[in-house]
Amino acid sequence: METLDSTVIVTALPRMAQAFDTSPVRLSIGLTAYIVTLAIVIPASGWIADRFGTKNVFCSAIGVFTVASVLCGISDSVGEFVAARILQGVGGAMMSPVGRLVVLRSTERHDLVRVMNFITLPGLIGPVVGPPLGGFITTYFSWRYIFFLNVPVGIAGMALVYALIRNFRGPRRPFDVAGFLLNGVALGVLISGMGSLADSGATWLGFGMVAFGLAIGAVAVLYALRKVHPLLELTALSSHPFYVANVGGAFFRVAISAPTFLMPLLFQIGLGMSAFASGLLILAHAAGDFMVKLVTTRTIRGVGFRAVLIGSAALFALSIAACATFDRATPVMVILPILFVGGACRSMQMTAQTAFQFADVKPEDMTNASTLSSALLQIVRAIGIALAAVLLNAAVGLRGDRGLALPDFRIAFVAIAAVGLGSLFWYWPLERHAGAELSGHRRAGSAAP
Repeated sequence: METLDSTVIVTALPRMAQAFDTSPVRLSIGLTAYIVTLAIVIPASGWIADRFGTKNVFCSAIGVFTVASVLCGISDSVGEFVAARILQGVGGAMMSPVGRLVVLRSTERHDLVRVMNFITLPGLIGPVVGPPLGGFITTYFSWRYIFFLNVPVGIAGMALVYALIRNFRGPRRPFDVAGFLLNGVALGVLISGMGSLADSGATWLGFGMVAFGLAIGAVAVLYALRKVHPLLELTALSSHPFYVANVGGAFFRVAISAPTFLMPLLFQIGLGMSAFASGLLILAHAAGDFMVKLVTTRTIRGVGFRAVLIGSAALFALSIAACATFDRATPVMVILPILFVGGACRSMQMTAQTAFQFADVKPEDMTNASTLSSALLQIVRAIGIALAAVLLNAAVGLRGDRGLALPDFRIAFVAIAAVGLGSLFWYWPLERHAGAELSGHRRAGSAAP
């Protein structure tokens, strides 16, 4: 439901912007507001799940997300849409982290790669179905109907959770109100500042908000390090695999977040396609993501985490840079394989990152590590979308024009590709057999003749 929602929205952004009498770049605040809310609320998800039980929290979260989807569909202004997206973020913040926590608590370490790869398959239905479905509905009906798709999914989800999920509870501990407020202010101001830069350009207000957000973030980190039971436990960063996957891997995560915003705009505004045609092209990107899941576990076992992390990051960056060469004369048969390869590399990288980060995490620390990882993921996703909007506005400003044009997208895609390559500085120093106890790479290699 989450992935379907996110993929249909980006396809419909140009039409939604027309309905709200604004620009698609400015409307990206709806995407950013959702992700900021996730980043703010996710740190509390572990505490809430331990306190009220996984079944209760999971079921309630799906209900909130479903109701908020209906509110998005009946919105008549940017303000109403953003408010509904914030409510969606509250529900979304409790769904994925709690679900992953249940999996981590019930999976043996040597099965983690296989299980992580398996549980992402249902989530890929959204990226595969979303772009063409959202494009079709937006082109031939109304963008409002795309949000109502979540209603039957949400009802079915609540019924299945109620019937199948155990109501796990963890040890009770006091809620860290000060930590929650510090994290919320830091993330909210930081991402809002980046949104201001994306909307209004290089203004002192935007830069000031970013600087203030970073300063409060530094205070929040110092507080968490000194607090006995902080809301967001940072000790998992002392694990080298966790540090590499979440700090070094953040550059790649930014690079995969930006194209979800850029590609629909490139195809519709830069190349003059309909929303439906745009969705069909993005389907190739999602298809690569889906298809490679069938061989991901065997690939990681065969060559190891290091080779997969380096190779998929480099190839993904090349595929994103290749998008900068597209124009109205580029054949579809050239665009499709580039998008397919990009999706496959994105999928391979994210599966490897997700499993590798828990290589050295102790079972009793899984809740804190999972919560921290989820929060960091949403932070870089928000940064990726905001950065894409900033790059587009900067490119328009350099041309001295007011409207988006194809050259603006070329600058943005090349810059995002360069950001993605930044992860290689963390991946390259890894040992050849890093994380072998999870991947089985060393055992596979030793069994070879």
